[in-house]
Amino acid sequence: MDVFSFIKHAAAAALALASCVGGAHAGEAKIAVAANFTQAAKEIGEAFEKETGHEAVFSFGATGQLYAQISQGAPFDVLLAADQARPEKAVAEGFAVAGSRFTYAVGKIVLYSTDKFLVTGDKTLRSGGFHNIAIANPVTAPYGATAVDVMKALGVYEALRTKLVRGGNIAQTYQFVATGAAELGFVALSQIATHGKGSRWTVPEDLYSPIAQDAVLLRHGEGNEAAEAFITFLKGAKAHAIIERYGYGAPTEKHE
Repeated sequence: MDVFSFIKHAAAAALALASCVGGAHAGEAKIAVAANFTQAAKEIGEAFEKETGHEAVFSFGATGQLYAQISQGAPFDVLLAADQARPEKAVAEGFAVAGSRFTYAVGKIVLYSTDKFLVTGDKTLRSGGFHNIAIANPVTAPYGATAVDVMKALGVYEALRTKLVRGGNIAQTYQFVATGAAELGFVALSQIATHGKGSRWTVPEDLYSPIAQDAVLLRHGEGNEAAEAFITFLKGAKAHAIIERYGYGAPTEKHE
């Protein structure tokens, strides 16, 4: 073998070895994510994989539904909830690692319609000049419970009860509005933060309790390098920039 061939083969072998080593360190984290955080999570996942080589595999749904799956043994490593109650409960019931819970985002709720003239503030709700209004299921979806709180605070809930259309989660609720199945609805600001279409009213935060969204490392993810790396990444500046761009309030370092 001549010198040139030797160098060529040596370089190829070194590259193959580097690939094997890199692959050995790459892992997978299975993340259960509240539906309101769908788009932000996908972008964070891409940035996480690019920086660490680990892969985040997301499952989206209503927080209550996700928690039910976790309690029944679903192999999730991390939970990104739309409230604080379920992560706290996960720790208390032994499904999550004590001391791992923190607030990763503070959600905001919006009354939204694809009709650019329909939503003009709380007077839209008071007038009742529409056939139906979409909310997420208040039993399983924190944003749905918040929508009910807002309507009760405004004194319009009883008048609007017969017009409510309930989505299984906030993603389905948004689809009801986006497709015209419902004329308007309460959605997460994050779902419409990146466009200016339609009409909207960002609900004043004095009408509802802050939607503090907590994350927690689940028992299944304990010792999983990728899961623990995802938690660390979620607390970092790159993730925070994405979170805030989607209309969430600044996350805090709240720990148990």
